[in-house]
Amino acid sequence: MSGELSLNINIKEPRWDQGTFMGRAKHFFMVTDPRNVLLSSETLEEARVIVENYRAGIAKPGLTEDELWRAKYIYDSAFHPDTGEKMFVIGRMSAQVPMNMSITGCMLTFYRTTPAVVFWQWVNQSFNAVVNYTNRSGDAPITVNQLGAAYVSATTGAVVTALGLKSLAKRLPPIVSRFVPFAAVAAANCINIPFMRQRELKYGIPVTDENGNRLGESANAAKQAIIQVVVSRIGMAVPAMAIPPVIMNALEKRAFMKVRETCHAVVFKISGLVFRDLVFATPLCCALFPQKSSMSVTSLEIDLQERIQQSSPHTTTVYFNKGL
Repeated sequence: MSGELSLNINIKEPRWDQGTFMGRAKHFFMVTDPRNVLLSSETLEEARVIVENYRAGIAKPGLTEDELWRAKYIYDSAFHPDTGEKMFVIGRMSAQVPMNMSITGCMLTFYRTTPAVVFWQWVNQSFNAVVNYTNRSGDAPITVNQLGAAYVSATTGAVVTALGLKSLAKRLPPIVSRFVPFAAVAAANCINIPFMRQRELKYGIPVTDENGNRLGESANAAKQAIIQVVVSRIGMAVPAMAIPPVIMNALEKRAFMKVRETCHAVVFKISGLVFRDLVFATPLCCALFPQKSSMSVTSLEIDLQERIQQSSPHTTTVYFNKGL
């Protein structure tokens, strides 16, 4: 019937052209929309059914194209792209803004004492560990022991880094101390993400041809994916953690800010600045690199190159999910 939705819409790919930054930005504004965290289990399940049925060639009667894409983005925000499993709620990218707003506001407020630095860095890196595991690339399982070792290594490294930077900052101007949380988070991302995704570095992540046919697993692809994610995560922290310290340092010199404020008021003000920055920084930094990343076959491991040459001789570029 002419009124029925076409079954030729390619929902395996995002709605917008991922070859352009603007297209990727539109895509990630949808995926990271904080409102998706509030969606009920029933809404998520309904979206999953719509997407999976459509992929199987079944369109819900009366379904419009806009409704299909809405269901697709609800599905993408809550279900892992490789495993199809529902992701832990605070590990979803849609939870990044509210979670980071709260944690970053506290890190920027309580940075003067060692116990406060240790506690909030531990909280932040514990949250990051959940996010990194939830948004890992590939579908290979990770054991509890591997996960525990990765978590301890990542959080310990991050806390030690923060304490070291705090110690160095004591000999520098006061405003430098305000940047300790940002520097610690940037350095910690270089530790936390590779540790939480170390299985990918050891065993590789799935690589496919342009049609989605799986060709094997590559550790070289995993390295590229993790580097891209590290750069994106550090970029996310710049507006939220590098700009508010400058603003707050200037405001505290004004007379109206010299009146003693409660910790709650300070946290609230800083969190407001952080929220404003994160709303835009999270999707824009996710968009720095395509989610479906690619690399030349010649950049893969020699044995994988040989297998691809035998099974798919015309393939010159492979594709993989970089994670988030």
